[in-house]
Amino acid sequence: MVRPGDVGDEGVAARAGGRLPGDPVPDPGLGDEAPPPGPPPRRRTGYGRAFVHALPVLLIAVAILYDIFTPRYFTAGPLYTAAPLVAAPLYSRRGTALTGVAVVVSVIGLQLGKGVIHYVDSLTELITIATVAVLAVIVNGMVRRSSERLVSVREIAEAAQRAVLPEPAERIGGFEIAVCYEAAQADAFIGGDLYAVQDSARGVRLIVGDVRGKGMGAVAAVAVVIGAFREAAEQEATLEAVAQRLERALAREGTRRDGLDAFEGFTTALLAELPHGDGTVRIVNRGHPPPLLLYPDGTLDTLPARESALPLGMGDLGVWPDRAEEADFPGGATLLLYTDGLTEARDARGEFYDPQTRLAGHVFRHPVTLLNTLAEDVRRHSGGGMADDMALLAVRRPRRGDHDHCHET
Repeated sequence: MVRPGDVGDEGVAARAGGRLPGDPVPDPGLGDEAPPPGPPPRRRTGYGRAFVHALPVLLIAVAILYDIFTPRYFTAGPLYTAAPLVAAPLYSRRGTALTGVAVVVSVIGLQLGKGVIHYVDSLTELITIATVAVLAVIVNGMVRRSSERLVSVREIAEAAQRAVLPEPAERIGGFEIAVCYEAAQADAFIGGDLYAVQDSARGVRLIVGDVRGKGMGAVAAVAVVIGAFREAAEQEATLEAVAQRLERALAREGTRRDGLDAFEGFTTALLAELPHGDGTVRIVNRGHPPPLLLYPDGTLDTLPARESALPLGMGDLGVWPDRAEEADFPGGATLLLYTDGLTEARDARGEFYDPQTRLAGHVFRHPVTLLNTLAEDVRRHSGGGMADDMALLAVRRPRRGDHDHCHET
């Protein structure tokens, strides 16, 4: 499963001038987003973290120099008290305690050297600094317990993601599969976007969807849609019947919930079916962004719905039969399904991300490479601030003779 920060086999992070992997020449469209020359952002971030980590030691050193080179009635007490407090959230309990001891010893030594340790003001300063050092150790313990709880919450969130959005196999029914999920909220693992892949007697069936709303209500809706899809994909004879099954599942769940626990109102979804041994793809679009079809020569097509349809869960506003639309899906081509978090990502000028323009003319040997590159390019375009969750699902139909390369990344 592709996760945030992963890098494909082409070395996305080392792209020159913002070029995508496989570019024979610089691409003007991507060049607009190229970072300026200089150290990469990760290195600058590393220097910043190193400085913050060394800050308690620097504060002690500056305080000592200040006391040495100023008259005896001058004091660096604020710097001494700041050192253990800064160390508390950064260091271990032992490191915080050692910082406090170093501060107290330094103050005692300098007061003895200046001959002021017997003064009331100096004694008060020493007691204050020692008290702050003890409090810093207590604060460190509280921070450590909070960090342990946060780790536990993250582990639970990861487990929930694996349960609700399980990672599909890299190869299903002869197709190469890759998925990517990026939540807009920092450190979040799951939201209202969904994807699933299910092999069946009638072909490999896929779904990518976006539930209206956020929070646990959206997660509950995701679980309902995924569960209903897996069951329907195995049992229903047509893709249209799968869509109707999902409609009924959401309607049934909506009647079960009321009040503050009201169920999410609707879900945009795109369902696709890849018949075995047939170079076609069938699509039912329920108010979702159209998929892209990337060909082996770098060209691509958008597969828009010829007839509009309401999202899932809005059947009470109108009823008409779903109609699957069919398109060619030749060997070597890749089908890209995504949620609107991709197209709603904005840059500093407020311009939306256009995957059709950004991917045109580029060739990707494996879906993993495509999604790694795409996710990195979106992060660069938006400056790392996503406005909405983003789910990506890429499926490649291998050409004859290239099965040995299906696991290249």
